[in-house]
Amino acid sequence: MPVKLRLQRHGKKNAAFFHIVAADGRAPRDGKFIEKIGTYNPNTNPASIDIDVKKAVEWLNNGAEPTNTCRAILSYKGVLYKRHLDGGVKKGALTTEQAEAKFQKWLGEKEGKVNAKKDRISTAGKEAKAKKMAEETARKDSIAAKIAAKNTPAPAAENTENTEAGN
Repeated sequence: MPVKLRLQRHGKKNAAFFHIVAADGRAPRDGKFIEKIGTYNPNTNPASIDIDVKKAVEWLNNGAEPTNTCRAILSYKGVLYKRHLDGGVKKGALTTEQAEAKFQKWLGEKEGKVNAKKDRISTAGKEAKAKKMAEETARKDSIAAKIAAKNTPAPAAENTENTEAGN
């Protein structure tokens, strides 16, 4: 029975939400699964991923084969790196403490990158909103000036009318 780590689609149309599951390779995409190991929500920016790293590494060590998309998600969250470090511990190249320290350092760097992206998205949105408000204010002022010019009578026109009436 070949086990696959793959995505199981949930959610409504145009608002997909996925569970990351370990399932028999012969089972249908949204069908029977062995164990749920996480979730993936691509609707948020950046996409939110919640995964149990320990369970995922255990399944990978037992021979489960991730699909391409699931492999990308596991790599993004550091599951594949954690498995790599565990392999180094088994071979004796690292101690468990060294491997854990490397993994925590990597997680900290990754978290910093994700937070930087969130900040960049947030500030870009605020700047776009401020720019749009400034453009709208300028447009409103120009329309108000045109209306004011139209409603105020021209003084030169009044003088010519008075001279014509006097003749």
